Amino acid sequence: MENKRLNNMSLDLIIPVYRPDEKFYKLLGMLKKQTKKPKNILILQTVDNTDYREELNIPDLNINVSIYHIDKENFDHGGTRRFGASLSDADILMFMTQDAVPSDQFLIEKLLEPYKDSMVSATYARQLPDSKADLIERYTRYFNYPPKSMVKSSDDIDKLGIKTYFCSNVCATYRRDVYEKLGGFVERTIFNEDMIMAYTMIHKGYKIAYQAEAKVIHSHVYSYMQQFSRNFDLGVSHRQFADIFLSAGSESEGVRLVKNTLRYLINKRKYRLIPGLILNSGFKYLGYRLGLIYHKLPRKFVIYCSMNKGYWKSRYR
Repeated sequence: MENKRLNNMSLDLIIPVYRPDEKFYKLLGMLKKQTKKPKNILILQTVDNTDYREELNIPDLNINVSIYHIDKENFDHGGTRRFGASLSDADILMFMTQDAVPSDQFLIEKLLEPYKDSMVSATYARQLPDSKADLIERYTRYFNYPPKSMVKSSDDIDKLGIKTYFCSNVCATYRRDVYEKLGGFVERTIFNEDMIMAYTMIHKGYKIAYQAEAKVIHSHVYSYMQQFSRNFDLGVSHRQFADIFLSAGSESEGVRLVKNTLRYLINKRKYRLIPGLILNSGFKYLGYRLGLIYHKLPRKFVIYCSMNKGYWKSRYR
């Protein structure tokens, strides 16, 4: 009876897209194989020029697909997804990024299972490294996305700290009624719209489920400067929403990752990778610390440091 109820839940999938590569089309191909399919796929395509729109070659999925064009200057991690959510009347809102590929046909089915608990308001998937990921990236994925599922509530704040609010729109779902009741994603944010939503849900008495059996292949090979820029934006987000992030020990969680990764490399006797870890961690830390004081820095320098430069050009604050 419970499985029938879950299967009857309607779900719309929302995917922001910008200059997609082959991973996006692999993602679409895997959606066709899912045991539980979306009612609609809403593609939010960011375009550089609204007069010239790159055509997306959407295969026949036997699923209704709609494409909405977003001017690049108007893209925002929170606002664009908020717009996508406003287009849906489904029971469940699902978000993915264009480079997250389902590892099997059970992704959506597994993401819905935790909704057996009426207080679960969001679920998110495990992220597995792709074939190009190095040993450090593979360990980072394992650290952030372990093989054991868990359901988090306000009771876990003392134990988990910032991890209590961890949720990733790389692949996540939300109860639409709860999402709307709590105001939805913030209109403007450079980063972390998912964790800000999760924070709100947790503090309103709801639960967030990490579903390790729901798996997507998603990892990045970033240069040192890309790590710097990404963590600069992370610091900006933490400053702008200081009540959420700076009071929950987010920096100590980063330190724990570095220490655990170092221990892992030593245990594996991969000593030659340690200098790269130190350099990588240094660029991350410098970017993050500068992001925390972005409001004291010159505008040109802020734009130079940021990975999401359009955010600043459309509205510097």
